[in-house]
Amino acid sequence: MATTSIEAVRERFSALRAPLAFFDGPGGTQVPDSVIDAIATYLRTSNANLGGEFATSRASDELVAAARTAAAGFLRSGEEEVLFGANMTSLNFALSRTAARTWQPGDEVVVTKLDHDGNISPWLELAHDRELVVRFCELDDECRLDLDHLRSLLSERTRVVAFPWASNGVGVVTPVAEVSALAHEVGALVWVDAVHYAPHGPIDVAVAGVDVLLCSPYKFYGPHLGLAFARRELLESWRPYKVRPAPDVPAGRRHETGTLQHELLAGFVATVGYLESVGWDFVCAHEQALGRRFLDGLPAGWTLHGPQGPDGRVPTFAVTSPAVAPAAAARRLGERGFAVWHGNYYAVEVMRHLGLADGAVRVGIVHTNTEDEVDRLLAALAELA
Repeated sequence: MATTSIEAVRERFSALRAPLAFFDGPGGTQVPDSVIDAIATYLRTSNANLGGEFATSRASDELVAAARTAAAGFLRSGEEEVLFGANMTSLNFALSRTAARTWQPGDEVVVTKLDHDGNISPWLELAHDRELVVRFCELDDECRLDLDHLRSLLSERTRVVAFPWASNGVGVVTPVAEVSALAHEVGALVWVDAVHYAPHGPIDVAVAGVDVLLCSPYKFYGPHLGLAFARRELLESWRPYKVRPAPDVPAGRRHETGTLQHELLAGFVATVGYLESVGWDFVCAHEQALGRRFLDGLPAGWTLHGPQGPDGRVPTFAVTSPAVAPAAAARRLGERGFAVWHGNYYAVEVMRHLGLADGAVRVGIVHTNTEDEVDRLLAALAELA
């Protein structure tokens, strides 16, 4: 049965008993006790490598299989289509190079000025190494993708269209299925960074029409880990970077390098279990209500960048005030008991688009926040402006 009250949710997080209001979720959320317990239990009782003829190794084999099942459920994919790694960026550097083994000089990749650099720099570095062309899709006045400009960039030379499901800088949610259809019209792969979207809503890779998708469990109440999906046909057709004794099947596993972080996979299984127990209906409704509360109460003197209303966005807000620099505002808010981020948060092109050399203060609301925390933050912002 899904949890239906914020009080019941917060009871599951020892970390939330600290005298700090966490609005730093876009940089990493807090972790429920069940996840911490799962990690510790694995290390106490089952710590071993895979493939051994003894109890702890067999338990580890079962754990990794359970993690693949949990990942497939979370992404609505096949179990053979998921793979784990150190983090999203590491996985993206590896998979982008794997995909491009057979590309030719002059082949093109389209990225966007909405992206976190984890979905830009891998392509820029690949272009440097392989003489490829990287093209940037522009944004409109509210930092939404300019789809007409995107269409103008696509051609028979386009190999990949890489974009975020949601912006970690300004909260914009992109029309994933529409962008996917445009990319597929020219035969390009759809390569989605879902790191920022994953805490805020359900993912179905088939409905979205994506070919590759990456996310980070530590952004949705789990351990520091990377998770990727790629269509089975791609994973089977790409020649993997791997050591010779590593298995060549099944599809996703052949692209994982070295020993996985088994204890973190135990935490990941518990993370998916936590989200299933809470339910996306509660997560979405609670976050939307808190987001509207923040927007309605934003004090005079603060400028909101990106979408000005609650539609087409997640509750991540980039704000600035001429009265206080972002770094100073974040420091003073930290002294008052509020965790917020400042700067560009690796959303380099978004801040350039907005003309914010020093970035902005980022307020990231997630489903573990409360109305009282939002109200107190708004009062603190009023004092700073």
